[in-house]
Amino acid sequence: MHDHQTHTALTPDALPETITRYLDAHRAHDTATALSSFTPDATVTDDGTTYRGTEAIEQWLSRSATEFTYTIELTGTQKTDATHYTATHHLEGDFPGGTVDLRYAFTLRDHLIERLLIAP
Repeated sequence: MHDHQTHTALTPDALPETITRYLDAHRAHDTATALSSFTPDATVTDDGTTYRGTEAIEQWLSRSATEFTYTIELTGTQKTDATHYTATHHLEGDFPGGTVDLRYAFTLRDHLIERLLIAP
């Protein structure tokens, strides 16, 4: 195993369909479509909390859609390998701090999101 992973910059339209579907649905607050992007046993880690399985992820999606008002702009995308992608977003809104750049690190399995880690 080696420590240096290759990150290839991508255009947003080069992201896998399931990631694009999730990002578009999340931005539109379409919980059902966003949830359809995940494996049944998926995990999402956001703000230090991990949500396991579709029921917990659905609750997280519903809450995150209503907790704060914000704009989100995709500022960069990368591919590490066939199953690992990162989408960087700039958010501005009424959450603590007002602005943040977040990295959405995706792990795919069978063309669905198995793991999503959201962190600055």
